[in-house]
Amino acid sequence: MTSSLRRRRQVVIIGSGFGGLFAAQRLKKADVDITLIAKTTHHLFQPMLYQVATGIVAEGEIAPATRVILRKQKNARVLLGEVFDIDVKTQTVRSQLLERVTETYYDDLIVAAGADQSYFGNDRFAEYAPGMKTIDHALELRGRIIGAFEQAELSNDPAEQRKLLTFVVIGAGPTGVELAGQIAEMSAKTLEGSFRNIDPADANVILLDAASAVLGPFGPKLGQKAKQRLEGMGIDVQLGAMVTDLDYDSLTVKDKDGSTRRILSQCKVWSAGVQASSLSKVLNDQTGVELDRAGRVKVGPDLAIPGYPNIFVVGDMMAVENVPGVAQGAIQGGRYAADAILAEIRKGQTPEQRKPFSYFDKGSMATVSRFSAVMQVPIPGTKRKFETEGYIAWLGWLALHLVYMVGFRNRLNTFINWFFAFSSRGRTQLAVTEQQVYARSALTELSYVDRLRLADAARAEAAAAQAQAKEAADTQHAAAKAAKATTTDEIVIDEALVEEKVLKESTD
Repeated sequence: MTSSLRRRRQVVIIGSGFGGLFAAQRLKKADVDITLIAKTTHHLFQPMLYQVATGIVAEGEIAPATRVILRKQKNARVLLGEVFDIDVKTQTVRSQLLERVTETYYDDLIVAAGADQSYFGNDRFAEYAPGMKTIDHALELRGRIIGAFEQAELSNDPAEQRKLLTFVVIGAGPTGVELAGQIAEMSAKTLEGSFRNIDPADANVILLDAASAVLGPFGPKLGQKAKQRLEGMGIDVQLGAMVTDLDYDSLTVKDKDGSTRRILSQCKVWSAGVQASSLSKVLNDQTGVELDRAGRVKVGPDLAIPGYPNIFVVGDMMAVENVPGVAQGAIQGGRYAADAILAEIRKGQTPEQRKPFSYFDKGSMATVSRFSAVMQVPIPGTKRKFETEGYIAWLGWLALHLVYMVGFRNRLNTFINWFFAFSSRGRTQLAVTEQQVYARSALTELSYVDRLRLADAARAEAAAAQAQAKEAADTQHAAAKAAKATTTDEIVIDEALVEEKVLKESTD
């Protein structure tokens, strides 16, 4: 761009989740160029992942392509790649797709990279108990659930059948409760009469948590209601139970009295905790910003990093008091950051003039089973909350999630799938493949092999550089030796000339 043309302001957004997508859409009419960088091609409606895992909806209905969503927004472009570095001095973001590295300049940066599953320092657990954070996780879990029934059908050993038909959900938060409820319903109703050697209704679903209550953030009343409903469905709710070890066929649990026991189960899922994206560590290294125990960035009142007013952190990566890690927190945070940029462009507002971010709590919901949910909504003007459970809360959950889904067709397809799943108890998304079950492990192994290859390449490059340096040193040494020899020859010649001159003078 020639110097005579005005350069438009560059806004880079990292992440295509709720925070990143809503921030980009908020800047639709702004005089800026937006670059949204994400490591997936889709915007994931994460609260409904458990329905993908249990065959109620298709993954495409909750994960529309980000490019398609933003295709009519002419000031926005989408780049696929995983951001691995942020240089605050040069104001550049580096992302990688396969072996291609892309560098993107920014005037304003909105980091909305989300969170990953946390195994509380036991990352090896991930091999045996996938989390519930991505489409890959949901499809893998669907394959594991259906695969467990298929293996049990082939077995004539009652002990092996019990192990295969024992499903353990670790973590009694909203995701764990919703998933456990749907596994129980699918076992008792959807798969009824589908097998000849086993009865799917014999499946044993265990929901366990180290905490002392189900749905702790919802309070004791709603938590107890949810627990009673789960137990009424035949789910074994075990509280005060901490997982200390996992392997392919079992898990070891430590109870609050200090005793340990082993549960035989092949199909396990982890929904016990989250940790912020690894980009928070990059920001910490670059800016010195403080992180909390979960790795979230302790931003200022304007959601910007202290000392860096043009870098905003929103969604699950931000640590703000009384702002939960839910979709609404990300949406409101993304919009706030976009509005701060707009105010600076249109009104000349300085960072010091920004109003602090204020979170509007619209309430919390969680489904327990078909026709049953819990709901907690703040009462305006008071510190109290309206609490309800059962059918009305369930209808509210359905309506709210339809509203926040992206795309009319996705809403319509989801509504149709819900109608058939909840009226006939049939589920249309029960197809599984071997690839879904084993792809994650294969990719992890491939990543390890790739790291070895890169390490070998680095060692070879270092050896070549060392050989080149040795060759250069040898050349330099040879040149110095030759120069020294030439100097010696010149001295010998000079001495001979002197001697010859002296001899001649004496003869004369």
